[in-house]
Amino acid sequence: MAGSKPVARAVVQIWRAQCDLITRSQALDGGMTEAGLRSRLQPGGPWRIVLPGVYLVHNGGLTLGQREAAAVLYAGKSSVITGNSALARLGVKAPAPEIIDVLVPHEQRRQSADFVRIHRTIRMPDQPWRSNGLQWAPPARAVADAVRGFTTMDSARAVVAGAVQQRKCTVQQLAAELRAGPNQGSGALRAALEEVADGIASVAEGDMRKLIKKGRLPEPMYNPSLFIGAEFLASPDLWWPDAGVAGEVDSREWHLSPADWQRTQARHARMSAQGILVLHYPPSRIRSDPAGVVAEIRKALEVGRRRGPLPIRAVPAR
Repeated sequence: MAGSKPVARAVVQIWRAQCDLITRSQALDGGMTEAGLRSRLQPGGPWRIVLPGVYLVHNGGLTLGQREAAAVLYAGKSSVITGNSALARLGVKAPAPEIIDVLVPHEQRRQSADFVRIHRTIRMPDQPWRSNGLQWAPPARAVADAVRGFTTMDSARAVVAGAVQQRKCTVQQLAAELRAGPNQGSGALRAALEEVADGIASVAEGDMRKLIKKGRLPEPMYNPSLFIGAEFLASPDLWWPDAGVAGEVDSREWHLSPADWQRTQARHARMSAQGILVLHYPPSRIRSDPAGVVAEIRKALEVGRRRGPLPIRAVPAR
């Protein structure tokens, strides 16, 4: 490395603090010469360019953490990582982040490059959170930014429902992001948020909601809390109070553990003991046999109404 030993040590300290990454300006400010930098970046040299002006100090591949660090080095100190990358860091189930989405102030003239997608915005997050020396968008902002880039409703619904279920953010926070953000690309976020606000808890339940509307069935309550007097009974996925009919969308994917699955079965037993007609539907049948599902629900509602309402109090989901 060109330059005196103290300068070389300073440069090494920089890249060691940055996941083996360094910028052009950092290298030159640390004492490297233009010629020394070129020699390391030439074909077959020990360094390689990962983004314009951002270098990896060896020829290996980039880890996800290095990609994220490189994105911030490229975008600037004020940048904030958002979208799928931020959701992955939060532990929210989302598509794998092939592209690192980064927010930068609107006046900053930085363009997208390679695996970094730059979003110039006048709404930089007020309170980004920090992890590994990087700034990350708050959960609601990360969800909104991610969903605006989705092409399928299932993906949008899964991320919105997952973030709310995991208590990473609230429906109200997401609604505020929807109002404050751009209208372009907001359709999936708006639709998914409407479903979650109604109490929809998963992709499969969203499919059931669409089927109920298409089949012109009476609108149920979604995920209400049922009580016998002051005693909590259960919280079914669907509830038709006038008929005493409950619907459960059974999918192991949306139960976090075998214990959750067992609790579903116990809930069925408690409801049946109170005279509730409990219907169970796996997601595969909702999609493969929609007519059969609609017919069964309609028949159960007819039976329940002939019997009359049950002494059960229902509290809507919040």
